[in-house]
Order: sequence, then C-alpha cells, then structure tokens
Amino acid sequence: MAIKSLGLFSGNANRELAEAIAQGLGTRLGAARLSNFSDGEMFCQIEENVRGVHTYVIQPTCSPVNDNLIELLIMVDALRRASAGSITAVLPYYGYARQDRKMAPRTPITSRLIADLLQTAGVSRVLCVDLHAAQIQGFFTIPFDHLFALPVFLEDYLKTRFDQSAVFVSPDAGGVERARAYSKRLGASLAIIDKRRARANESEVMHLIGDVKDRECIILDDLIDTAGTLCNAARAVMDKGARRVVACATHGVFSGPAIQRIEESPIDEVVVTNSIPASKESRSCKKIRYLSIARLLAEAIRRIDANDSVSSLFV
Repeated sequence: MAIKSLGLFSGNANRELAEAIAQGLGTRLGAARLSNFSDGEMFCQIEENVRGVHTYVIQPTCSPVNDNLIELLIMVDALRRASAGSITAVLPYYGYARQDRKMAPRTPITSRLIADLLQTAGVSRVLCVDLHAAQIQGFFTIPFDHLFALPVFLEDYLKTRFDQSAVFVSPDAGGVERARAYSKRLGASLAIIDKRRARANESEVMHLIGDVKDRECIILDDLIDTAGTLCNAARAVMDKGARRVVACATHGVFSGPAIQRIEESPIDEVVVTNSIPASKESRSCKKIRYLSIARLLAEAIRRIDANDSVSSLFV
C-alpha cells in the first residue's frame, strides 16, 4: 500500500538505502537541500511544506561518524522549526553504540550523549536496527523501536543454504543471545567462543565451547569493524575441525585492515546488510555479500505511520 502523506527525508550517508525504502512505501524522498559553506559548516533547507506532517529522517551515523551525526541533527532542527508534526530518526546504524558504559575511570558514555543530542534537536521517535547493546534504548525518554536483521538473514540467505546440521557460533559471550535466537529458528546447534581482549580493536581467542567438527559454521555478530575478532573466531573454528565457515553481521563497518584480513582468512563468505553503504574496497572483495534491509525498514515505517503494531518485526 502506497503511503503519500508522510515526509521521508534522507541525509547523504546512505541515500541508496533511503531511495529503496521510499520505493517500498510507494512514495518519494522529500526535497531537502544539503550543502556546506567554504569553512565546512553544514546547511540544510527543507524545500517543501512539512507543517503537521509526520516526518522520517533516514541517516545511519556511520563513517564519517561526526559529519553524518551533525547532518542528522541539522536536518532534524530544520524540520522542527518548519513545524513538522513529528520527527522519527531512522538510524540503520547507531554510531558510538559501543561506548555504552564506562570502561575505565574518567571516560564518557558517548552513546548516552548521542541520545541526549537527538532528543534536544527535536527527535520524537527513534527507529534502529541491531544496536550493539540493547540497553541503549534506556538512554531515551521517547519511543524507541529496535528492529533486528534476523528475518532478512533467515529468509534471504540462511534458510536456502543451511539445515539443522549447521552450528551458529557466537564470537564472544555478549553475542550468545543473538546466536541462540538464530539457532532456535533454524533448529541448529550453538557454539560459543571465549574471547579475551588485550586492548581496543585487538582480540585473542582462548576457548571454543561446543562441537563444530565436520560441521558448517555460521559466525554471528552485530558488526564487523577491523575484522580481528571475526577472523580469529574463524581460525579457531577451523582449527577444531569445522568443514566450512561463513559469517553474518548486520553492520559492515570494515575499517582499517578489515578487507585484507577477510581476504586472508579461512571464511568462505561474509554476509552483511546495507545499513552502512558499501565502500569501493568492500564491493571489490569477492567474499563480501550485501543483503538489503530496505523492505524491513519500509514496513516498520508503514506500521508506525498507521499506528499499527511493530512488535512482530522485532523477531
């Protein structure tokens, strides 16, 4: 069913995804002019009437994180001052989500700071996909819809390639709940890697809990950044006799040496969503495959706009 009454706007971070969402809703992206002054300051002008309109701003706060975040805040402020009826921030990827608690003395909780900035700017609702830590929802005092890419991975990839003999592998203790959810829906087994991290962006695999010998293994994570954790996990699984290993992660950050590490790893295929736009390097890597979450986000926006339940999309 086409939706023509809502205002759908996009920042520059992932316009391709935003256009796919608009197409899925049978509408178009709203007219907004985004530009920069010569000193780098950002400017936004909403070029159509949004008075009383329920508006949605699609903008993952991916790299360059700070630029995309400020662009989002400026767009929200422009919509608020134009008397938009409501403003929903659609964040396929929530930047700074890993700084969700104090890891050492005198450090910030930046994911809470981002929550405060969004609410101060005028956001009235947030729609996210696979937060690094689900409790980040508690940083907000406005409605927050937390979607999962699980149905996309299951329907578009896993169910057609794996059966109950497969093993879902969590690369660390924090991802066990995610791996269990996937294994339950496919009727497959579960394994856990006990990982000890020496410093940021470096990890060391210590123990593998579970039987992976002569099995096809799927490593699950919410994001892949430098791919150190992922590749160490893949080697640990293969060392224990796995027949084949693939990886699925919602957010393909792919920073630093990630692409090179993936190419040199024993992983057959790395499957991510388009929550973050593909870089030239990731598109050229034959091991990396992208799935679209446009249909999932379009359906969530349709239900929110119609005041229908979104809960069935949470699993």
